[in-house]
Amino acid sequence: MNPKVDAWLDAHQGAIVEAVQNIIAIPSVKGEPAPGAPFGTEVKSALDNALMLAEGMGFATKDLDGYAGYVEFGAGEELVGVLCHLDVVPAGVGWTHPPFGGEIHDGRIYGRGTVDDKGPAIAALYAMAAVKECGLPMKRRVRLILGCDEESGMQCLDHYCKCEEIPQMSFSPDAEYPLVNSEKHGFGANYQLPYASSITVQAGERSNVVPGEATATVPLPLSRILPIMEAYMEKSEYGCSAEALDEASAKINVRGLSAHASLPDQGRNAFFALIDLLDKLPLPEADAKAVSDLVRAFNFECHGESFGLDKTDASGRLTLNVGVINWDETGIRRLSIDIRAPITMERGEIEAALDARLNPIGLTAARTSFSKGYCVPPESELVSKLLKVYSARTGEPAAPLAIGGGTYARHLPNSVAFGCEIPGHEASIHMPNEYITIEDLMFNVHVLADAIIALGCECSD
Repeated sequence: MNPKVDAWLDAHQGAIVEAVQNIIAIPSVKGEPAPGAPFGTEVKSALDNALMLAEGMGFATKDLDGYAGYVEFGAGEELVGVLCHLDVVPAGVGWTHPPFGGEIHDGRIYGRGTVDDKGPAIAALYAMAAVKECGLPMKRRVRLILGCDEESGMQCLDHYCKCEEIPQMSFSPDAEYPLVNSEKHGFGANYQLPYASSITVQAGERSNVVPGEATATVPLPLSRILPIMEAYMEKSEYGCSAEALDEASAKINVRGLSAHASLPDQGRNAFFALIDLLDKLPLPEADAKAVSDLVRAFNFECHGESFGLDKTDASGRLTLNVGVINWDETGIRRLSIDIRAPITMERGEIEAALDARLNPIGLTAARTSFSKGYCVPPESELVSKLLKVYSARTGEPAAPLAIGGGTYARHLPNSVAFGCEIPGHEASIHMPNEYITIEDLMFNVHVLADAIIALGCECSD
């Protein structure tokens, strides 16, 4: 901790809050590619906003073809990376405050990205500004890398690694404190089942989000559905509604609770409840079989129990999320599965278990992906110094964590996740009414400044 840096940050609290509000107001969900904007114009606008803010602070900046950008200061041969992203998942449903409003209520800033990861990006930028403005001597350069595709495949970091310098050590404020030195493997798969369907089902927009809403159309009159739905609702924690489309068909809507796919038990998967309800309706034979097979395959589980995948090691317990389903008259076009697997498991083991369960009911994999997990030793300079930073700021002992979330840290050598979720504080990433308190925002700014001092300044030795 440096008293001069702390004082500078406290004096700039108003500017920090305003900067977070301004960038939250940009709905930087991945969109259609455009010239200079490979992930859509809104994501590019968020990058432009951050780089312009940094330039106004006197930093050197660079736009990497709209894939990413960076902000740098300091001196020395070695480079410390701070890895943040400016893209966000779709807002989803269930918001009380505008998801891109950046409104402040009761000391909380509301909006998609306040925690994941625009708020931490602005916090990191101001932490760098404080160290620079206070003139602390540097032994390493510090580079804030701002990615634009973290939520949808991390093409941004792939592009960065192909054309820019790789930091000797990095941390990403995109998880939780005290520090994450291990992340589980990430596995994704899209399954399909072609057949002549008389029902449609739609749920979710991203596989890494538990779908909070799901809809279906069925060839049944509303009068046939309502008694069954009402009986279902009496024993369910999900919300359900239905409306007639015409005399012979209806639309059903089920509401659950969104959550991050790495923590599916914190949400309520609306798709699971929808197919459970559909399984109780008198559907045509082919549709009834497809629905029944899915209910029995997934069984409201979030650890792959029925697949024989429920395993745990030091990196944590396996999680399974069905995040997106597109089902129309041609059958199941896409059923997306997101798995966070212990690092002692192999890709082939996961694929074989899924296929063994899903192939017999007609579902086949159209695409799979795999992102290898990591573990950085606790005794390394990076981990040990960042844990000391957290302990010094909080007065509490700190030990590294293992998580299921996938951050930029897994894509660079000698990299970890550091913050910004605070133990004991409500976690709202990927959920309706995502927010950060101003108090927590300022805590993050101070801790990130401490981290930059510890890793980048001569005075830290």
